[in-house]
Amino acid sequence: MTAIPDRLLLGPGPCNVSAPVREAMAAPLLGHLDPDFLAIVEHVKASLRTLFGTSNAVTFPVSGTGSAGMEACLVNVIEPGDSVLVVVQGVFGLRLANLAERYGATVHRLEIPWGTALDAAALAAAAKQARPRLICAVNGETSTGVYQRFDGFAEVAREHNALLLADCVTSLAGMPVAIDDWGVDLVYSGTQKCLACPPGLAPVSFSQRALDRVAARRNPVPSFYLDVGEVMKYLDGSSGARAYHHTAPISMIYALDAALAEIEAEGLSARYARHAAAAQALIAGLGTLGLEPLVAEADRLHPLTTVKLPPGIDEAAIRSALLTQHGIEIGAGLGPLAGQVWRIGLMGGNACQHSVDTLIAALRPLL
Repeated sequence: MTAIPDRLLLGPGPCNVSAPVREAMAAPLLGHLDPDFLAIVEHVKASLRTLFGTSNAVTFPVSGTGSAGMEACLVNVIEPGDSVLVVVQGVFGLRLANLAERYGATVHRLEIPWGTALDAAALAAAAKQARPRLICAVNGETSTGVYQRFDGFAEVAREHNALLLADCVTSLAGMPVAIDDWGVDLVYSGTQKCLACPPGLAPVSFSQRALDRVAARRNPVPSFYLDVGEVMKYLDGSSGARAYHHTAPISMIYALDAALAEIEAEGLSARYARHAAAAQALIAGLGTLGLEPLVAEADRLHPLTTVKLPPGIDEAAIRSALLTQHGIEIGAGLGPLAGQVWRIGLMGGNACQHSVDTLIAALRPLL
């Protein structure tokens, strides 16, 4: 096997994972219909409900990365011609809009400046024009470092009998996520960020309102693999019978179970506070180098900080030197922010003072 270097992963994901999570992936394989494996799946589903802040029965990890979770939420509830309102404030809002169009929706983009957040009044004004059946917004925008609050969003959605969807890929397990309190009907995330697990699974949750929309479809869900009804014939053990749908990624489920156990042991309040403290320490350290955050303090995503770059530096060369000389990965800007910002992730176990001190010490001579 080719030698694999040991990196400090401080980019937008994946992050480093703990030894127990790595060891879980090396556990003996079980069959995907083995009762002992299915017991682990049920434990994972219950833990995800706690993490999402929901009582939704249909809460499970999609066998695929976060993008598969995004597709699973959209493909089940969108039919051709549906009006969909998407808040676009970064790359992943844009991806939601583009994907909804692929499924035949009439998409209305509510575009706001990258690096800023939206309030419910602006959403309400846009919804009056769009009359949507689905409203989509990104809770943790990985391309900009914005934590979008959902205050008042559910009221806007209910006024139009629309479903509300949230992208919580970068926020889940790093900042508060409470989808029942927020009135969110569809949510997805990924395992490789604050869950501190390798990439490969996408936790999702569907409210009863969302399931009712799926049941009332005029046409079949155009994806067998992501059809929530078909998937739940396998993953729903409440009836006692399970039907084969796909071969689950057994070892990834083990890893997620181990990662969720670590989160439970730490406690969500403590975990959120740790991520917040690490972000504050990072911003303070970057300040000693003359670097400032892009996002206003009230709207910052703690697990992912975007920092503005001074003119005249070769930012790609510095990122390359961090990787090759110091074994540290950070992320480049995306879209209109390319070349203007770095994206620095402090996720999972990497959200600590040691990560901040290591990065700042490496950056100082390079800058």
